[in-house]
Amino acid sequence: MGGDNKFMKLLNDKLMAPMGKIASTRIVRAIMAAGLASIPFTIVGSMFLVLNILPDVFTSLTGFFNATFVKITDLYMIANKTTMGILALYFTIVIGYEYTRIIRDEEKLDIDPVNGALLSVFAFFMTIPELVIKGGTFALLNVNNKDEIVMNGWRAGDGGLDRLGTGGIFTGIIMALLAVKIYQIIVQKNWVIKMPEQVPSGVSKSFTALIPTFVIAFVVLIIDGILIAFNTDIYNVIAMPFSFVTNLTNSWLGIIVIELLISLLWVLGIHGANIIGAFITPITLNNMTINANGGHMVFAGEFNNMFVIIGGSGATLGLVFFMAFLAKSTQLKTLGKAAIAPAFFNINEPIIFGAPIVYNPYLSIPFMLAPVVTSSLTYWSIKLDLTSKIIAQMPWPSPVGIGAFLGTGGDWRSVILAIVNVIVAGLVYYPFAKIYDHKLLAQEQANLQAMKEE
Repeated sequence: MGGDNKFMKLLNDKLMAPMGKIASTRIVRAIMAAGLASIPFTIVGSMFLVLNILPDVFTSLTGFFNATFVKITDLYMIANKTTMGILALYFTIVIGYEYTRIIRDEEKLDIDPVNGALLSVFAFFMTIPELVIKGGTFALLNVNNKDEIVMNGWRAGDGGLDRLGTGGIFTGIIMALLAVKIYQIIVQKNWVIKMPEQVPSGVSKSFTALIPTFVIAFVVLIIDGILIAFNTDIYNVIAMPFSFVTNLTNSWLGIIVIELLISLLWVLGIHGANIIGAFITPITLNNMTINANGGHMVFAGEFNNMFVIIGGSGATLGLVFFMAFLAKSTQLKTLGKAAIAPAFFNINEPIIFGAPIVYNPYLSIPFMLAPVVTSSLTYWSIKLDLTSKIIAQMPWPSPVGIGAFLGTGGDWRSVILAIVNVIVAGLVYYPFAKIYDHKLLAQEQANLQAMKEE
């Protein structure tokens, strides 16, 4: 036990402290808010995409689909193009608003979140058009062939304007942070146009944003102009490091590191899924869009909730079954029966804090190990085409197998994989949970004996 306590203290000092600081930063909180706000749009857009691929899944109903849904495909896919197709715009708006609001509330600064959101969109849209230099003159790019279409600088893709889709999320994030920071500095320096008190607040706030708008325009134009002179632009420069991170997260080792980080943070009492999710959500959404357009990215959509952590972080559904039906101690048996219904919807805070798993050396080891095993099974199943790639975003509380089935476009093999992962994770927990249960039972019996002796 002494060694376990030392290990927990080491994790607490070396991991919890820095990650706790990261989680509390304004930037991460704003990005987390954007990820949460995008959920309804990603789910709705994905549902229409699933509807679009049903004819490929249920081939026996091809005639029915041809006579019905196929005739209105372009109509209902508008819902997909205006959700997943412009997801970077949603991220930019929310980050601009939330980042401004956080600064306003914490620094008591007179800045308007709505202005912050609009300035962020303005800065982001300035990075969308593509320009080149021809004969010493800046010119909007125009390309029209079978491989690409760019009209007056605006690149079109399968989902609409290419740079507004999931691939532009990282650019949107950076430009929103830049715009709000410029807005903040200018207001702090009081470089704003002051209006008389009699002027309505809405008009006054708009004039307060006038100088920041000019400054943002000049800053972005100068940076973009220099980069265009070197045959690139802001969008492509931002995309380079993030493409490296995306490739890293699509390796088996990269996914293992992500799962371990999430679990380690939970063991230390930090909501690991929220913190790591703020960084990986743009990646998984972009990968899902790539898959929908014919790519083959493993780490996409709700990869975790569909397959890896069924029952909640740590893949605890199997543990809950053990607690409810096999545990001998009253503590685990009672908690297991209470937690079994939420566990089917990937909600396991009652287990994490009630068993507990946090700072518990008996259960923290399988809590970290189980997702490593299930993510490995899932990674290689998708990588080797034993299970279809993820093409649609499902609600994270989707019950076991259902989210996997719909998220992979109706692949029954994904249901089998999800069930296998539950069983395998349960087997990982079993010896550890049994030892912990035996310890709790001994404590309960000792307490009961002590009460009788009193």
